[in-house]
Amino acid sequence: MSIQDPIHGRIDVSAQELALIETSAFQRLRSIKQLGFSDIAFPGATHTRFSHSLGAMQMATRMIDGILPALDLSPVDAQRIRQMVRLAVLFHDLGHSPLSHVGERMMPPVQSLHLEKWIGNSPRQAAHEDYTVKMLVDSELTQMIDLNFGDDGITGGLLATLVLGHGSQKRAVHEPALQAGGISILPLLHQIVSGEVDADRMDYLRRDSYYCGVPYGQFDDDWLTRNLTAVVSDEGWTLALRHRGIWAFENFLLARYHMFLSVYFHHVVVAYDDLLVRYVESAGDVWPSDIDAYVLEDDYTMTSRLRCSKNPWAQRLVARKPFVMLLESHGRDAVDEHAAWLQLLQNEGVACFASQSLGALTRYQSIEGVPLRVVEPEIGRQSRIEDYTPLYRRFDEAADISRIYCEPDVLDKARRLLKMNSDRP
Repeated sequence: MSIQDPIHGRIDVSAQELALIETSAFQRLRSIKQLGFSDIAFPGATHTRFSHSLGAMQMATRMIDGILPALDLSPVDAQRIRQMVRLAVLFHDLGHSPLSHVGERMMPPVQSLHLEKWIGNSPRQAAHEDYTVKMLVDSELTQMIDLNFGDDGITGGLLATLVLGHGSQKRAVHEPALQAGGISILPLLHQIVSGEVDADRMDYLRRDSYYCGVPYGQFDDDWLTRNLTAVVSDEGWTLALRHRGIWAFENFLLARYHMFLSVYFHHVVVAYDDLLVRYVESAGDVWPSDIDAYVLEDDYTMTSRLRCSKNPWAQRLVARKPFVMLLESHGRDAVDEHAAWLQLLQNEGVACFASQSLGALTRYQSIEGVPLRVVEPEIGRQSRIEDYTPLYRRFDEAADISRIYCEPDVLDKARRLLKMNSDRP
């Protein structure tokens, strides 16, 4: 069948893929908004992780179709890898929590998911990626994947490997399904799912921009994907960009940077996220570790929980009474200054709090991974992307916005205090 999408046009899905799309684990994403509270500031931003996941799959298909010729695989192997990538990206957001990323603060210890073979015995709190892996390797969806794609050698465990970038027990994966010419293709496939220029970002930037009604997330995705290829490195087959596509890549980076500043870090969204944080920290609610129970949790059940709660922060959320922005500054230097302003205001009895929003222009600032490479085929040279484009030097720090919020009924008093003490702190 075909699904009509406002971003990509027609998205074709096979009968086997449709069977997986119809599972409760994936249908749950219809009820989880992509941008949490952003629709309060951008009323059109009511799109869901369901549509985003379908769009990301379509983006991944365009990426892998352009890259496969470099691997020189048989038609059967190429089709299997193409299918693996489509499914891994389709399912990359399965475990996402309701309302916003703040919802991850309600997740239980990761040990309660019993994923020791995949993530070890870490005492940390679970993240949405852990729930995604759990759904892929130990749920009803696992059986449906086997039923529809087992004959092709595609399993939930194999898809989880693409999502995580490593196999169970964190051992290198040597199975033929993840090799090309005797060399591992896992780094390459993981980069398409989660990397510097992955299918996830390439869909959500355009989709979020479209539904928020802002121009900042647009970039030349056609030229960028046309110039993606694969090269052999120390890690195995890895993603590379032909040098002719560097301008489209820089445009892509800037699109993300500007979306952070204009949409993801919008002061209203931050104010509502803060209320949810305060609710989560005071109410002590925890998402169930049982997958069947977790699949029933979405934006609607969370909203119902907030409406029925006597918690004061929940009541403020429901009544739409957040703190309001008093002061905003950009750059790291503002952090200390805002701390001093906050202390002055609190000493005068003003109910207020400070927030700091950080967003990396590139993944290299936040995680370690296999670097994207730039290839110059005319002279046979390869470079790490951060060494090739000056944007990494220009934006060597994360986007940084410092704000102070206060209670609405003391806003005028707070403004007067700031003006009276303008020569301080």
